[in-house]
Amino acid sequence: MKRRDFLTGAAALPLALKATRAFAAYPDHNVIIVVPFPPGGQADLAARPVAQKIQELLGKPFIIDNRGGAGGAIGNALVARAEPDGYTLLMTLSSLAVLPEADRLFDRPAQYEVSQFVPVARVLADPTLLAVNAATPWKSVQDLVEDAKKRPGLIPYGSSGSYGTLHVSMEMFTANADIKLAHIPYRGAGPALTDLLSGQIKALASAPGVLKPHVDAGAIRVLANFGAKRVASFPDLPTFQELGYHDVEFYIWAGLFAPAKTPEPIVKQLREGMRQTMSDPKVTKTFDSAGSPPAYQDAPEFARFVETDSARLIRAVRKIGRVD
Repeated sequence: MKRRDFLTGAAALPLALKATRAFAAYPDHNVIIVVPFPPGGQADLAARPVAQKIQELLGKPFIIDNRGGAGGAIGNALVARAEPDGYTLLMTLSSLAVLPEADRLFDRPAQYEVSQFVPVARVLADPTLLAVNAATPWKSVQDLVEDAKKRPGLIPYGSSGSYGTLHVSMEMFTANADIKLAHIPYRGAGPALTDLLSGQIKALASAPGVLKPHVDAGAIRVLANFGAKRVASFPDLPTFQELGYHDVEFYIWAGLFAPAKTPEPIVKQLREGMRQTMSDPKVTKTFDSAGSPPAYQDAPEFARFVETDSARLIRAVRKIGRVD
C-alpha cells in the first residue's frame, strides 16, 4: 500500500469509528413521533402503544407530538423537512400520498412528496366505517341516501381535512350513491368525532377502533363498512360492496416513517424495535381490545404496500377531482 493511501485511510478511520459508535448509541436522547392529527384518531391510536413499548426496548423516551391541520399535511411536511437522524419520526395514515396529489389538482406546490420518507413499519390497516349520530333517523345506508336525495347538500358530514382519509372515503360513497352532502373539514378525526357525538355533524367515516367505544355506548351507530370483507369487531355490519356499491372500497392504514436519508443502521434499529413491539402480547391486546387488530409489516413489505395502495388512492382522487 502506498504511504499516501495508508495515511488517507488512517485519517478516515476515526470518522468511520465515530459514525459507527453514534449509530450503536442510538437513541441517546428523546425521540419525537409526530402524529399529524389531534388526539383521538387512527394515527394517534396507533402511535401511543407503539411509543410506550419501543421506548422500553430502545431505552429512551419516544414522545408523541400531535401536529394536526390540513388533513395531515402540516405534520407530514414537518417530518419531511426534519433532520434525517432518527430523532423525528412520523406515524401517519394512507392520506400520505393523497395530499400532494390534491395540491397538484389545485395547481399548488406540494407541501412534501412521498419520496421524502422511508417506511419503517406498518402498524394498523382497517377499513373505514360509516357512522352517524344515534339521534338521526337513519338505520341503514339506504335511509341516508333517500334523505340526502330529498335534501341535497344539507346533511353535514365531517372529515379529518380536505382530501384526508375520511374525506376521500366519503367522496367515494357520495359519488357512487349520486348524492350531495355538506363537507365540514376538521383538523383531525378527533375533533370531527367530538362534533358527531354532539350532533353538530350527522355522519363521519372513521376507523373501527376509533368508533367502537361510542357505538358500544349507544352514542353513534354504524351503517356500513368500506372494506371488501366484514370486520371482526362489527361482524353484522354489511360492506358497501354487499349493498351494491361495488366501487366503494377504502382502508385507513397507519404506519411509521423516518425522513429519507436517515442512516441505514438507525432505520435497521427502528425496524427491529418495531418488530419486537408489534409481536408483544400487551401491544397486540391493546389494539385488539380497541377493535383495531394489528396489521404489522416490516419495511420492505410495507414499502411495496404503500406503493400499490397509493397508486389506487391517487386514481380515486383524480376521479373525484377538485371539490370544496
